[in-house]
Amino acid sequence: MSWTHHTLSRRRALTAATGLTAGTLLPPTAAAGTASAQGPPPAAAAAFTNPVIWQDFADIDVIRVGATFYASASTMHYSPGAPVLRSYDLVNWEIAGHSVPALDFGAKYDLNGARGYVRGIWASSLAYRPSNRTFYWLGQIDFARTYVYTATAVEGPWSRLTTIGTPYYDAGLLVDSDDTLYVAYGNTTISVAQLSPDGRDQVRTQQVFTTPSSVGTLEGARFYKINGQYYIFLTRPANGQYILKSSSGPFGPYTMRQVLLDLRGPIPGGGVPHQGGLVQTQNGAWYYLAFVDAYPGGRMPALAPVTWTADGWPVVQLVNGAWGTSYPNPTVPTPPRQVTPMTGVDTFDGTTLKPKWEWNHNPDNTKWSVNNGLTLRTATVTNDLYWARNTLTHRIQGPTSTATIQLDFLAMRDGDRAGLALLRDSSAWIGLKRDGGTTRVVMVNTLTMDTNWNTTNTGTEVASATASGSRIWLRANADIRPGTGRPGTFSYSADGITFTRLGPAFSLGNDWRFFMGYRFALFNHATQTLGGAVRVTRFELTTP
Repeated sequence: MSWTHHTLSRRRALTAATGLTAGTLLPPTAAAGTASAQGPPPAAAAAFTNPVIWQDFADIDVIRVGATFYASASTMHYSPGAPVLRSYDLVNWEIAGHSVPALDFGAKYDLNGARGYVRGIWASSLAYRPSNRTFYWLGQIDFARTYVYTATAVEGPWSRLTTIGTPYYDAGLLVDSDDTLYVAYGNTTISVAQLSPDGRDQVRTQQVFTTPSSVGTLEGARFYKINGQYYIFLTRPANGQYILKSSSGPFGPYTMRQVLLDLRGPIPGGGVPHQGGLVQTQNGAWYYLAFVDAYPGGRMPALAPVTWTADGWPVVQLVNGAWGTSYPNPTVPTPPRQVTPMTGVDTFDGTTLKPKWEWNHNPDNTKWSVNNGLTLRTATVTNDLYWARNTLTHRIQGPTSTATIQLDFLAMRDGDRAGLALLRDSSAWIGLKRDGGTTRVVMVNTLTMDTNWNTTNTGTEVASATASGSRIWLRANADIRPGTGRPGTFSYSADGITFTRLGPAFSLGNDWRFFMGYRFALFNHATQTLGGAVRVTRFELTTP
Protein backbone atom coordinates (compact mmCIF):
# COMPACT_ATOMS: atom_id res chain seq x y z
CA MET A 1 0.00 0.00 0.00
CA SER A 2 1.84 3.02 -1.27
CA TRP A 3 1.82 6.44 0.27
CA THR A 4 2.29 9.76 -1.50
CA HIS A 5 6.01 9.66 -0.65
CA HIS A 6 6.18 6.98 -3.32
CA THR A 7 5.01 9.25 -6.14
CA LEU A 8 6.28 7.13 -8.99
CA SER A 9 4.57 3.95 -7.82
CA ARG A 10 1.24 5.69 -7.23
CA ARG A 11 1.32 7.33 -10.64
CA ARG A 12 1.97 3.91 -12.07
CA ALA A 13 -1.00 2.67 -10.04
CA LEU A 14 -3.27 5.28 -11.53
CA THR A 15 -2.12 4.47 -15.03
CA ALA A 16 -2.66 0.76 -14.46
CA ALA A 17 -6.12 1.28 -13.05
CA THR A 18 -7.29 3.31 -16.02
CA GLY A 19 -5.44 1.78 -18.95
CA LEU A 20 -5.59 -2.00 -18.78
CA THR A 21 -4.00 -4.36 -21.28
CA ALA A 22 -4.42 -8.07 -21.90
CA GLY A 23 -3.09 -10.13 -19.03
CA THR A 24 -0.06 -12.37 -19.30
CA LEU A 25 1.68 -14.76 -16.95
CA LEU A 26 4.99 -16.52 -17.04
CA PRO A 27 4.24 -19.88 -18.63
CA PRO A 28 4.05 -22.72 -16.12
CA THR A 29 6.96 -25.12 -16.34
CA ALA A 30 4.91 -28.12 -15.28
CA ALA A 31 1.30 -29.04 -14.67
CA ALA A 32 1.84 -30.41 -11.19
CA GLY A 33 3.66 -29.28 -8.06
CA THR A 34 4.83 -30.87 -4.86
CA ALA A 35 2.42 -32.94 -2.84
CA SER A 36 1.44 -30.44 -0.16
CA ALA A 37 1.54 -27.42 -2.46
CA GLN A 38 -0.52 -28.92 -5.28
CA GLY A 39 -4.04 -29.93 -4.37
CA PRO A 40 -6.83 -31.47 -6.39
CA PRO A 41 -8.84 -29.13 -8.60
CA PRO A 42 -11.91 -27.45 -7.06
CA ALA A 43 -15.24 -29.19 -7.38
CA ALA A 44 -17.12 -28.29 -10.54
CA ALA A 45 -20.65 -28.62 -9.15
CA ALA A 46 -21.11 -24.92 -8.41
CA ALA A 47 -19.34 -21.67 -9.10
CA PHE A 48 -18.70 -18.33 -7.44
CA THR A 49 -18.61 -14.89 -9.02
CA ASN A 50 -15.94 -12.22 -8.54
CA PRO A 51 -15.60 -9.99 -6.69
CA VAL A 52 -16.37 -12.33 -3.82
CA ILE A 53 -17.00 -9.24 -1.67
CA TRP A 54 -18.21 -6.12 -3.45
CA GLN A 55 -17.28 -3.92 -0.52
CA ASP A 56 -14.11 -1.99 0.26
CA PHE A 57 -11.58 -4.38 1.85
CA ALA A 58 -8.03 -3.68 0.68
CA ASP A 59 -4.49 -4.94 1.36
CA ILE A 60 -5.83 -8.34 2.30
CA ASP A 61 -4.03 -10.89 4.43
CA VAL A 62 -5.76 -14.27 4.50
CA ILE A 63 -5.16 -17.35 6.67
CA ARG A 64 -6.88 -20.61 7.57
CA VAL A 65 -7.17 -21.95 11.10
CA GLY A 66 -8.73 -25.39 11.11
CA ALA A 67 -11.89 -25.20 9.00
CA THR A 68 -12.19 -21.42 9.14
CA PHE A 69 -10.67 -18.76 6.90
CA TYR A 70 -9.87 -15.29 8.21
CA ALA A 71 -8.86 -12.11 6.39
CA SER A 72 -7.67 -8.70 7.53
CA ALA A 73 -7.85 -5.38 5.66
CA SER A 74 -6.76 -1.75 5.77
CA THR A 75 -9.04 0.86 7.32
CA MET A 76 -6.88 4.02 7.42
CA HIS A 77 -8.53 6.59 9.73
CA TYR A 78 -11.62 4.54 10.56
CA SER A 79 -12.03 3.20 14.09
CA PRO A 80 -12.03 0.46 15.26
CA GLY A 81 -9.39 -0.58 12.73
CA ALA A 82 -8.18 -3.68 10.90
CA PRO A 83 -11.41 -5.67 10.52
CA VAL A 84 -11.19 -9.46 10.68
CA LEU A 85 -13.42 -11.21 8.18
CA ARG A 86 -14.47 -14.84 8.56
CA SER A 87 -15.48 -17.45 6.00
CA TYR A 88 -15.91 -21.20 5.79
CA ASP A 89 -15.60 -21.46 1.99
CA LEU A 90 -13.48 -18.45 0.83
CA VAL A 91 -16.53 -17.12 -1.01
CA ASN A 92 -19.04 -16.01 1.61
CA TRP A 93 -17.62 -13.67 4.24
CA GLU A 94 -18.75 -11.86 7.35
CA ILE A 95 -17.10 -9.24 9.56
CA ALA A 96 -16.23 -10.90 12.86
CA GLY A 97 -14.33 -8.20 14.73
CA HIS A 98 -11.48 -5.69 14.65
CA SER A 99 -7.85 -6.25 15.62
CA VAL A 100 -7.25 -2.62 16.63
CA PRO A 101 -9.95 -1.55 19.11
CA ALA A 102 -9.10 2.16 18.91
CA LEU A 103 -6.62 4.29 17.01
CA ASP A 104 -4.81 5.47 20.13
CA PHE A 105 -1.81 6.71 18.15
CA GLY A 106 -2.19 10.46 18.80
CA ALA A 107 -4.71 13.28 19.07
CA LYS A 108 -5.17 13.54 15.30
CA TYR A 109 -7.05 10.25 15.34
CA ASP A 110 -9.51 11.86 17.78
CA LEU A 111 -10.08 14.88 15.50
CA ASN A 112 -8.47 16.84 18.30
CA GLY A 113 -6.57 19.76 16.76
CA ALA A 114 -5.47 17.62 13.81
CA ARG A 115 -6.90 14.96 11.51
CA GLY A 116 -5.72 11.50 10.56
CA TYR A 117 -7.32 11.14 7.13
CA VAL A 118 -5.42 8.66 4.93
CA ARG A 119 -3.14 7.66 7.80
CA GLY A 120 -3.71 4.99 10.45
CA ILE A 121 -4.19 1.34 9.49
CA TRP A 122 -2.41 0.58 6.24
CA ALA A 123 -1.40 -2.79 4.82
CA SER A 124 -0.80 -5.00 7.85
CA SER A 125 -0.67 -8.67 8.72
CA LEU A 126 -2.81 -11.29 10.45
CA ALA A 127 -1.37 -14.59 11.70
CA TYR A 128 -2.25 -17.45 14.02
CA ARG A 129 0.25 -19.06 16.38
CA PRO A 130 -0.75 -22.65 17.23
CA SER A 131 1.66 -22.94 20.16
CA ASN A 132 -0.38 -20.51 22.25
CA ARG A 133 -3.61 -20.58 20.23
CA THR A 134 -3.37 -16.85 19.66
CA PHE A 135 -4.10 -14.51 16.75
CA TYR A 136 -1.55 -11.80 16.01
CA TRP A 137 -2.08 -8.53 14.15
CA LEU A 138 1.00 -6.49 13.21
CA GLY A 139 1.19 -3.12 11.46
CA GLN A 140 3.17 0.11 11.33
CA ILE A 141 1.63 3.51 12.05
CA ASP A 142 2.77 6.81 10.56
CA PHE A 143 6.20 5.45 9.52
CA ALA A 144 7.19 5.73 13.19
CA ARG A 145 6.75 2.36 14.89
CA THR A 146 5.06 -1.02 14.69
CA TYR A 147 2.23 -2.24 16.89
CA VAL A 148 1.32 -5.82 17.70
CA TYR A 149 -2.12 -6.83 18.99
CA THR A 150 -3.23 -10.29 20.08
CA ALA A 151 -6.43 -12.17 20.86
CA THR A 152 -7.46 -15.76 21.45
CA ALA A 153 -10.61 -15.24 19.35
CA VAL A 154 -11.04 -12.88 16.42
CA GLU A 155 -14.16 -11.39 17.98
CA GLY A 156 -11.88 -10.09 20.74
CA PRO A 157 -11.03 -8.77 23.11
CA TRP A 158 -7.88 -7.67 21.29
CA SER A 159 -5.12 -6.07 23.35
CA ARG A 160 -1.81 -4.44 22.52
CA LEU A 161 1.06 -6.85 23.07
CA THR A 162 3.93 -4.52 22.27
CA THR A 163 5.31 -1.56 20.36
CA ILE A 164 8.44 -2.07 18.22
CA GLY A 165 10.66 0.85 17.25
CA THR A 166 11.19 -0.33 13.66
CA PRO A 167 8.28 0.63 11.38
CA TYR A 168 7.61 -2.57 9.40
CA TYR A 169 6.12 -1.01 6.27
CA ASP A 170 3.54 -3.22 4.49
CA ALA A 171 4.44 -6.15 6.69
CA GLY A 172 3.82 -9.87 6.43
CA LEU A 173 4.06 -11.94 9.62
CA LEU A 174 5.21 -15.58 9.46
CA VAL A 175 4.89 -18.10 12.27
CA ASP A 176 7.55 -20.60 11.23
CA SER A 177 7.22 -24.36 11.76
CA ASP A 178 9.58 -24.07 14.75
CA ASP A 179 7.34 -21.31 16.24
CA THR A 180 9.79 -18.48 15.44
CA LEU A 181 8.17 -15.19 14.39
CA TYR A 182 9.50 -13.45 11.27
CA VAL A 183 8.36 -10.27 9.52
CA ALA A 184 8.93 -9.41 5.85
CA TYR A 185 8.53 -5.72 5.04
CA GLY A 186 9.63 -2.75 2.96
CA ASN A 187 9.14 -0.79 -0.23
CA THR A 188 11.53 -1.68 -3.09
CA THR A 189 14.15 -2.69 -0.52
CA ILE A 190 12.73 -5.77 1.19
CA SER A 191 13.89 -6.82 4.66
CA VAL A 192 13.20 -9.65 7.09
CA ALA A 193 13.09 -9.23 10.86
CA GLN A 194 13.12 -11.93 13.51
CA LEU A 195 11.13 -11.28 16.68
CA SER A 196 11.81 -12.51 20.19
CA PRO A 197 10.02 -15.72 21.26
CA ASP A 198 7.33 -13.70 23.05
CA GLY A 199 6.85 -11.45 19.99
CA ARG A 200 7.56 -8.27 21.94
CA ASP A 201 10.94 -7.26 20.53
CA GLN A 202 13.07 -7.34 17.41
CA VAL A 203 16.01 -9.74 17.60
CA ARG A 204 17.45 -9.17 14.15
CA THR A 205 16.67 -7.44 10.89
CA GLN A 206 18.38 -7.81 7.54
CA GLN A 207 17.84 -6.59 4.00
CA VAL A 208 17.15 -9.63 1.81
CA PHE A 209 16.23 -8.22 -1.61
CA THR A 210 16.50 -5.09 -3.75
CA THR A 211 13.91 -4.74 -6.48
CA PRO A 212 15.41 -4.46 -9.96
CA SER A 213 14.87 -1.07 -11.62
CA SER A 214 13.19 -2.87 -14.51
CA VAL A 215 10.40 -3.92 -12.13
CA GLY A 216 10.06 -0.66 -10.22
CA THR A 217 8.34 -0.74 -6.83
CA LEU A 218 7.56 -3.85 -4.82
CA GLU A 219 5.74 -3.73 -1.49
CA GLY A 220 2.76 -5.30 0.34
CA ALA A 221 4.72 -8.28 1.69
CA ARG A 222 3.14 -11.57 2.68
CA PHE A 223 5.47 -14.20 4.18
CA TYR A 224 5.02 -17.98 3.81
CA LYS A 225 6.83 -21.24 4.38
CA ILE A 226 5.64 -23.88 1.93
CA ASN A 227 7.31 -27.28 1.46
CA GLY A 228 10.36 -26.05 3.35
CA GLN A 229 10.76 -23.03 1.03
CA TYR A 230 10.37 -19.42 2.16
CA TYR A 231 8.26 -17.12 -0.01
CA ILE A 232 7.70 -13.36 0.12
CA PHE A 233 4.66 -12.40 -1.94
CA LEU A 234 4.91 -8.79 -3.18
CA THR A 235 2.78 -6.38 -5.15
CA ARG A 236 3.86 -3.97 -7.89
CA PRO A 237 1.25 -1.24 -7.36
CA ALA A 238 -1.19 -1.38 -8.86
CA ASN A 239 -0.78 -3.72 -11.80
CA GLY A 240 1.49 -6.61 -10.86
CA GLN A 241 2.35 -9.33 -8.40
CA TYR A 242 5.77 -10.92 -7.86
CA ILE A 243 7.11 -13.58 -5.54
CA LEU A 244 10.50 -14.19 -3.95
CA LYS A 245 11.67 -17.71 -3.03
CA SER A 246 14.47 -18.89 -0.77
CA SER A 247 15.69 -22.44 -0.21
CA SER A 248 18.25 -21.28 2.36
CA GLY A 249 16.10 -19.93 5.17
CA PRO A 250 14.08 -16.80 5.95
CA PHE A 251 17.03 -14.44 5.40
CA GLY A 252 17.61 -15.66 1.86
CA PRO A 253 19.13 -15.35 -0.63
CA TYR A 254 15.93 -14.93 -2.65
CA THR A 255 15.16 -15.27 -6.33
CA MET A 256 12.23 -13.49 -7.97
CA ARG A 257 9.52 -14.49 -10.41
CA GLN A 258 6.62 -12.56 -11.89
CA VAL A 259 3.20 -13.92 -10.97
CA LEU A 260 1.04 -11.50 -12.96
CA LEU A 261 1.33 -8.16 -14.75
CA ASP A 262 -1.35 -6.05 -16.42
CA LEU A 263 -3.81 -8.91 -15.99
CA ARG A 264 -7.38 -8.07 -16.94
CA GLY A 265 -9.54 -8.13 -13.83
CA PRO A 266 -13.07 -9.40 -13.17
CA ILE A 267 -14.75 -6.01 -12.58
CA PRO A 268 -15.60 -4.05 -15.75
CA GLY A 269 -13.68 -0.79 -15.65
CA GLY A 270 -11.69 -1.89 -12.61
CA GLY A 271 -8.00 -2.48 -12.16
CA VAL A 272 -5.62 -5.41 -12.02
CA PRO A 273 -6.07 -7.88 -9.12
CA HIS A 274 -3.08 -7.57 -6.79
CA GLN A 275 -1.84 -7.19 -3.20
CA GLY A 276 -3.51 -10.00 -1.36
CA GLY A 277 -2.53 -13.35 0.06
CA LEU A 278 -2.22 -17.06 -0.64
CA VAL A 279 -4.16 -19.62 1.36
CA GLN A 280 -4.55 -23.40 1.26
CA THR A 281 -7.81 -25.27 1.80
CA GLN A 282 -8.13 -28.38 3.94
CA ASN A 283 -7.77 -30.67 0.91
CA GLY A 284 -4.56 -29.00 -0.29
CA ALA A 285 -5.89 -26.64 -2.96
CA TRP A 286 -4.43 -23.15 -3.09
CA TYR A 287 -6.15 -19.81 -3.75
CA TYR A 288 -5.11 -16.20 -4.16
CA LEU A 289 -7.38 -13.59 -2.56
CA ALA A 290 -6.44 -10.21 -4.06
CA PHE A 291 -8.18 -6.87 -4.39
CA VAL A 292 -9.24 -4.90 -7.46
CA ASP A 293 -9.07 -1.10 -7.61
CA ALA A 294 -12.68 -0.17 -8.33
CA TYR A 295 -13.23 3.47 -7.42
CA PRO A 296 -15.44 5.22 -6.38
CA GLY A 297 -16.34 2.16 -4.31
CA GLY A 298 -12.84 1.30 -3.17
CA ARG A 299 -10.88 -1.94 -3.50
CA MET A 300 -12.83 -5.17 -3.82
CA PRO A 301 -11.63 -8.71 -2.96
CA ALA A 302 -11.42 -11.22 -5.81
CA LEU A 303 -10.53 -14.92 -5.60
CA ALA A 304 -8.72 -17.23 -8.05
CA PRO A 305 -7.29 -20.76 -7.80
CA VAL A 306 -3.53 -21.23 -7.85
CA THR A 307 -1.44 -24.20 -8.97
CA TRP A 308 2.29 -24.73 -8.52
CA THR A 309 5.03 -25.52 -10.97
CA ALA A 310 7.26 -28.54 -10.41
CA ASP A 311 10.04 -26.25 -9.18
CA GLY A 312 7.80 -24.52 -6.65
CA TRP A 313 6.36 -21.32 -8.16
CA PRO A 314 2.68 -20.30 -7.98
CA VAL A 315 0.59 -19.84 -11.14
CA VAL A 316 -2.79 -18.10 -11.09
CA GLN A 317 -5.38 -20.00 -13.10
CA LEU A 318 -6.86 -17.77 -15.79
CA VAL A 319 -10.09 -17.77 -17.78
CA ASN A 320 -9.65 -16.64 -21.38
CA GLY A 321 -6.40 -14.93 -20.47
CA ALA A 322 -7.89 -12.96 -17.59
CA TRP A 323 -8.64 -13.29 -13.87
CA GLY A 324 -11.95 -15.11 -14.08
CA THR A 325 -15.28 -13.51 -13.30
CA SER A 326 -16.28 -17.01 -12.21
CA TYR A 327 -14.57 -20.18 -10.99
CA PRO A 328 -15.75 -23.47 -9.49
CA ASN A 329 -16.37 -23.22 -5.78
CA PRO A 330 -13.52 -24.35 -3.51
CA THR A 331 -13.96 -27.88 -2.25
CA VAL A 332 -14.40 -27.51 1.50
CA PRO A 333 -16.44 -29.26 4.19
CA THR A 334 -20.04 -28.18 4.63
CA PRO A 335 -19.98 -24.88 6.57
CA PRO A 336 -21.24 -25.16 10.16
CA ARG A 337 -23.57 -22.22 9.60
CA GLN A 338 -24.34 -19.40 7.20
CA VAL A 339 -22.26 -16.28 7.67
CA THR A 340 -23.96 -13.01 8.57
CA PRO A 341 -24.90 -11.13 5.37
CA MET A 342 -23.18 -7.81 4.72
CA THR A 343 -26.50 -6.34 3.61
CA GLY A 344 -29.84 -6.27 5.38
CA VAL A 345 -31.38 -4.55 8.41
CA ASP A 346 -29.78 -3.36 11.63
CA THR A 347 -32.13 -2.17 14.35
CA PHE A 348 -29.23 -1.63 16.74
CA ASP A 349 -30.57 -4.32 19.01
CA GLY A 350 -28.67 -5.00 22.20
CA THR A 351 -26.18 -2.56 23.67
CA THR A 352 -23.18 -2.76 21.33
CA LEU A 353 -22.51 -1.89 17.70
CA LYS A 354 -22.16 -4.76 15.27
CA PRO A 355 -18.67 -5.12 13.73
CA LYS A 356 -19.78 -3.86 10.32
CA TRP A 357 -19.74 -0.31 11.74
CA GLU A 358 -16.64 1.91 11.95
CA TRP A 359 -16.34 5.52 13.13
CA ASN A 360 -14.69 8.30 11.13
CA HIS A 361 -11.70 8.67 13.52
CA ASN A 362 -12.10 7.68 17.17
CA PRO A 363 -15.46 8.57 18.68
CA ASP A 364 -16.16 10.46 21.88
CA ASN A 365 -17.61 7.50 23.74
CA THR A 366 -19.53 9.73 26.14
CA LYS A 367 -21.64 11.05 23.26
CA TRP A 368 -23.16 7.90 21.80
CA SER A 369 -24.92 4.78 23.00
CA VAL A 370 -26.68 1.69 21.71
CA ASN A 371 -29.74 0.37 23.49
CA ASN A 372 -32.13 -1.12 20.93
CA GLY A 373 -31.44 1.97 18.86
CA LEU A 374 -28.44 4.21 18.23
CA THR A 375 -28.33 7.56 20.03
CA LEU A 376 -25.92 10.17 18.65
CA ARG A 377 -25.47 13.19 20.89
CA THR A 378 -23.65 16.15 19.40
CA ALA A 379 -19.94 15.84 20.12
CA THR A 380 -18.47 18.73 18.08
CA VAL A 381 -19.38 22.35 17.38
CA THR A 382 -18.37 22.86 13.75
CA ASN A 383 -19.78 23.72 10.35
CA ASP A 384 -17.49 21.12 8.74
CA LEU A 385 -18.58 17.49 8.60
CA TYR A 386 -14.95 16.44 8.14
CA TRP A 387 -14.18 17.83 11.61
CA ALA A 388 -17.29 16.39 13.28
CA ARG A 389 -16.71 13.57 15.75
CA ASN A 390 -18.96 10.52 16.08
CA THR A 391 -19.73 10.10 12.40
CA LEU A 392 -20.55 6.41 12.02
CA THR A 393 -19.81 4.72 8.70
CA HIS A 394 -20.90 1.61 6.80
CA ARG A 395 -19.37 0.24 3.60
CA ILE A 396 -21.41 0.51 0.43
CA GLN A 397 -22.40 -2.70 -1.34
CA GLY A 398 -21.60 -2.75 -5.05
CA PRO A 399 -22.31 -2.40 -7.82
CA THR A 400 -25.23 -0.28 -6.56
CA SER A 401 -27.03 -0.20 -3.23
CA THR A 402 -29.35 1.87 -1.11
CA ALA A 403 -29.16 2.81 2.56
CA THR A 404 -32.29 3.86 4.41
CA ILE A 405 -32.39 5.11 7.99
CA GLN A 406 -35.23 5.88 10.36
CA LEU A 407 -34.31 8.96 12.39
CA ASP A 408 -36.01 10.41 15.46
CA PHE A 409 -35.09 14.09 15.74
CA LEU A 410 -37.23 15.47 18.57
CA ALA A 411 -34.16 16.21 20.74
CA MET A 412 -32.28 18.27 18.14
CA ARG A 413 -31.26 21.79 19.15
CA ASP A 414 -30.90 24.98 17.16
CA GLY A 415 -27.83 24.81 14.95
CA ASP A 416 -27.73 21.01 14.86
CA ARG A 417 -27.13 19.09 11.63
CA ALA A 418 -27.97 15.38 11.41
CA GLY A 419 -28.42 12.92 8.61
CA LEU A 420 -27.06 10.41 6.12
CA ALA A 421 -23.99 11.14 3.98
CA LEU A 422 -22.05 9.70 1.09
CA LEU A 423 -18.66 10.25 2.71
CA ARG A 424 -15.27 10.57 1.04
CA ASP A 425 -12.94 13.44 0.10
CA SER A 426 -15.85 14.75 -1.99
CA SER A 427 -19.12 14.30 -0.13
CA ALA A 428 -22.83 15.04 -0.06
CA TRP A 429 -25.64 14.40 2.41
CA ILE A 430 -29.34 14.47 3.11
CA GLY A 431 -30.44 15.41 6.59
CA LEU A 432 -31.98 17.84 8.98
CA LYS A 433 -31.12 21.42 9.85
CA ARG A 434 -32.66 22.85 13.01
CA ASP A 435 -32.53 26.67 13.06
CA GLY A 436 -34.73 29.13 14.92
CA GLY A 437 -36.93 26.35 16.22
CA THR A 438 -37.72 25.16 12.68
CA THR A 439 -36.54 21.88 11.20
CA ARG A 440 -35.95 21.42 7.48
CA VAL A 441 -34.82 18.41 5.47
CA VAL A 442 -32.02 19.47 3.14
CA MET A 443 -29.64 18.09 0.53
CA VAL A 444 -26.07 19.44 0.73
CA ASN A 445 -23.28 18.78 -1.75
CA THR A 446 -19.77 20.00 -2.68
CA LEU A 447 -18.14 19.10 0.61
CA THR A 448 -14.52 18.72 -0.51
CA MET A 449 -10.94 18.19 0.66
CA ASP A 450 -7.66 18.88 -1.11
CA THR A 451 -4.91 16.29 -1.57
CA ASN A 452 -3.49 17.15 1.85
CA TRP A 453 -6.92 16.29 3.31
CA ASN A 454 -7.70 19.86 4.35
CA THR A 455 -11.30 20.97 3.91
CA THR A 456 -11.74 23.20 0.86
CA ASN A 457 -15.56 23.48 0.96
CA THR A 458 -17.98 22.78 3.82
CA GLY A 459 -20.89 22.22 1.44
CA THR A 460 -23.73 24.00 -0.29
CA GLU A 461 -27.41 23.51 0.43
CA VAL A 462 -29.05 22.83 -2.94
CA ALA A 463 -32.55 21.68 -1.96
CA SER A 464 -34.84 21.71 1.06
CA ALA A 465 -38.32 20.89 2.33
CA THR A 466 -40.19 21.29 5.59
CA ALA A 467 -39.81 18.50 8.13
CA SER A 468 -42.74 17.99 10.49
CA GLY A 469 -43.30 15.73 13.46
CA SER A 470 -40.39 14.02 15.17
CA ARG A 471 -39.44 11.20 12.81
CA ILE A 472 -38.15 10.99 9.25
CA TRP A 473 -36.77 8.35 6.89
CA LEU A 474 -33.68 9.31 4.90
CA ARG A 475 -32.35 7.39 1.90
CA ALA A 476 -29.15 7.46 -0.13
CA ASN A 477 -28.49 5.43 -3.27
CA ALA A 478 -24.96 4.97 -4.58
CA ASP A 479 -23.70 3.62 -7.91
CA ILE A 480 -20.11 2.55 -7.19
CA ARG A 481 -19.28 0.84 -10.47
CA PRO A 482 -15.75 1.86 -11.51
CA GLY A 483 -15.66 5.06 -13.51
CA THR A 484 -16.31 8.76 -13.45
CA GLY A 485 -19.61 10.54 -12.90
CA ARG A 486 -21.32 7.70 -11.04
CA PRO A 487 -24.43 9.12 -9.36
CA GLY A 488 -25.51 9.28 -5.75
CA THR A 489 -29.08 10.31 -5.08
CA PHE A 490 -31.05 11.22 -1.97
CA SER A 491 -34.68 11.05 -0.89
CA TYR A 492 -36.82 11.28 2.25
CA SER A 493 -40.14 10.04 3.59
CA ALA A 494 -42.54 10.94 6.38
CA ASP A 495 -43.92 7.41 6.67
CA GLY A 496 -41.17 5.07 5.47
CA ILE A 497 -43.26 4.05 2.45
CA THR A 498 -43.48 6.94 0.01
CA PHE A 499 -40.14 8.60 -0.70
CA THR A 500 -39.56 11.97 -2.33
CA ARG A 501 -36.37 12.71 -4.23
CA LEU A 502 -34.45 15.73 -2.92
CA GLY A 503 -31.81 17.62 -4.85
CA PRO A 504 -29.80 16.80 -7.95
CA ALA A 505 -27.71 13.69 -8.44
CA PHE A 506 -24.31 13.89 -6.77
CA SER A 507 -21.34 12.85 -8.91
CA LEU A 508 -19.09 10.48 -6.95
CA GLY A 509 -15.38 11.20 -7.19
CA ASN A 510 -13.10 8.32 -8.18
CA ASP A 511 -9.58 9.62 -7.46
CA TRP A 512 -7.55 6.76 -5.92
CA ARG A 513 -5.50 8.98 -3.61
CA PHE A 514 -8.00 8.86 -0.73
CA PHE A 515 -7.56 5.07 -0.94
CA MET A 516 -10.80 4.25 0.86
CA GLY A 517 -14.03 4.12 -1.11
CA TYR A 518 -17.27 5.94 -0.45
CA ARG A 519 -19.21 5.01 2.67
CA PHE A 520 -22.67 5.64 3.99
CA ALA A 521 -22.30 7.78 7.11
CA LEU A 522 -24.63 8.65 9.99
CA PHE A 523 -23.84 11.97 11.65
CA ASN A 524 -25.06 14.54 14.16
CA HIS A 525 -23.05 17.65 14.97
CA ALA A 526 -23.72 21.09 16.37
CA THR A 527 -22.93 24.46 14.83
CA GLN A 528 -23.90 26.47 17.93
CA THR A 529 -23.87 24.55 21.24
CA LEU A 530 -23.72 20.94 22.35
CA GLY A 531 -26.61 19.14 23.99
CA GLY A 532 -28.78 17.96 21.11
CA ALA A 533 -29.33 14.35 20.10
CA VAL A 534 -30.92 12.14 17.46
CA ARG A 535 -31.82 8.48 17.56
CA VAL A 536 -31.42 6.05 14.66
CA THR A 537 -33.81 3.15 15.14
CA ARG A 538 -33.25 1.34 11.85
CA PHE A 539 -30.61 1.07 9.13
CA GLU A 540 -31.27 -0.98 6.01
CA LEU A 541 -28.81 -1.73 3.20
CA THR A 542 -30.42 -3.16 0.07
CA THR A 543 -29.35 -4.03 -3.46
CA PRO A 544 -31.51 -4.02 -6.61
